[in-house]
Amino acid sequence: MTPKNTICLWYDGAALEAATFYARTFPDSAVGAVFHAPSDFPSGKQGDVLTVLFTVLGIPCIGLNGGPAFKHSEAFSFQVATDDQAETDRLWNAIVDNGGQESACGWCKDKWGLNWQITPRVLTDAIAHPDPAVARRAFEAMMTMRKIDIATIEAVLRG
Repeated sequence: MTPKNTICLWYDGAALEAATFYARTFPDSAVGAVFHAPSDFPSGKQGDVLTVLFTVLGIPCIGLNGGPAFKHSEAFSFQVATDDQAETDRLWNAIVDNGGQESACGWCKDKWGLNWQITPRVLTDAIAHPDPAVARRAFEAMMTMRKIDIATIEAVLRG
């Protein structure tokens, strides 16, 4: 059954490659149907992959090979909650080491330009700490990081 709401992600010919990468990198992710263009279109030919149905962490998505006209931006990202440093490292490194790039505060960008926030739960909890001084220290620590270092956040929580 087709979900009522699906995230449509625009790619320049690499929707299947991206969906396959996401499916092997993130749990509860899979590539579904692949649809080929029934005729030529502005960025491709009849028979080219036009759309790919896939899920990322259980979220239904469709990859559209729409061509070079539109690019991803930081205005949209997937935020992935991680439980420990090993999971944080594995996901961050998978994205960055596959042609992606690091950014600040737990953000990184995959090689197709899609933005990801790899966010340990301990960081989210620390920033929401009921003591404003603790929340501020955690936030300030995060602002100095690229990939989030859980040990540093936990040290901030201990004071």
